[in-house]
Amino acid sequence: MMSLGLAACTERPPEQATFQNNNAPPEQVEAKPAETKQAEAKPPETNKQNLPAAQEVAQRSTCNLVESGFGPAGKVTVRVEEVVSGLDVPWGIAFLPNGNMLVTERSGRIRLVQNGKLRSQPVANVNVSDSGEGGLLGIAAHPDIASNRLFYIYHTTNRNGSVVNRVERWRLSQDGLRATRDRIILDNIPSAVFHDGGRIRFGPDGMLYIGTGDARNPNSSQNRQSLAGKLLRVTPDGQIPPDNPFPKSPVYITGIRNTQGFDWINPSTLWVTDHGPSGELGRSGHDKAVVARAGNNLGWPTLYSCESRKGLVTPSIVWQRALPPGGATIYTGDAIPEWKGNLMIATLRSEHLQRIVFNPQAPQQIQRQEVYLQGKLGRLREAIMGPDRELYVTTSNCDGRGSCPSRGDKILRITR
Repeated sequence: MMSLGLAACTERPPEQATFQNNNAPPEQVEAKPAETKQAEAKPPETNKQNLPAAQEVAQRSTCNLVESGFGPAGKVTVRVEEVVSGLDVPWGIAFLPNGNMLVTERSGRIRLVQNGKLRSQPVANVNVSDSGEGGLLGIAAHPDIASNRLFYIYHTTNRNGSVVNRVERWRLSQDGLRATRDRIILDNIPSAVFHDGGRIRFGPDGMLYIGTGDARNPNSSQNRQSLAGKLLRVTPDGQIPPDNPFPKSPVYITGIRNTQGFDWINPSTLWVTDHGPSGELGRSGHDKAVVARAGNNLGWPTLYSCESRKGLVTPSIVWQRALPPGGATIYTGDAIPEWKGNLMIATLRSEHLQRIVFNPQAPQQIQRQEVYLQGKLGRLREAIMGPDRELYVTTSNCDGRGSCPSRGDKILRITR
């Protein structure tokens, strides 16, 4: 294991305007930077075709609009430890009871990190469609994996000639070196070259939560009959919980464009990050983080920036320039006590770790936000707390939009 000591970065490299994959457009077009302030100005021009005529645009001072860069440089000194390298676009991590990790690679391989080393032989190969942003994406261990050996994956696949996203349940072998598919949990989630969502996590209530993208159809996010552009909630067997906000529906939260990160403030309240537009409706940038609860509508494609409308949830923080956000987790460890209870967001194009400090008595209110490791590690995809109460992130430098090093992508531990 290689250890690299890093303090908070105060200088930022110039933004990258091009990508290695000529077929992959930028995740978002960045807006011109100005200053960081709370949003109180006149909102941007709105596309009237997508808005109810009776609703009026307003601004809420509780929404922080970050107009210049991504926030101030963090002042807490942290250290980066390399756990393993040699991965191909790792997307998600599931921790096993024995301290090992299952890691998904977007190309379709489930890898095993055993005793701190990456095994060369995959645990399983999943038949995926990995064009664009699709492929093998999120992974989550069953809360009782120690006894039932079950875990879940989210992936893009071909179903009867159509490309869809699907959640499946798999079972590890007794020795933990192989896995076989157990059953389909949720099928026919809309897919497209971009905006496939993909993050899955078990909540404190033991239910499986599934983040989906709008599959390049913005209006689907507002359609409760569609699984696209939502946070979904099902039982570990794929049934619809009776206490879901919409009867007989897995839909839990609507109005999402493309979430890859969420975590729980308490059993009924989540932080949800979402990608802002990259040209739709003449808009760009404005990624956001939102406090949400069951049945909430996060507003895509109606809301933009810090706008507020009746019945829709105004973001707590919006970045005018494109992050875009990858995985997100609330820091619960002791190694970096200054971060405890803060939301940590892995970012892709902006290549940093974002720290959000919110008011514990009013979590929708941001007290401050900071930038760590700017440009030091490249693109970051996953951010997750491990059972050792340390923060783990994955790089995504080999996804066609970054600079892929000779040793491939990595899993890193962020500690003191």
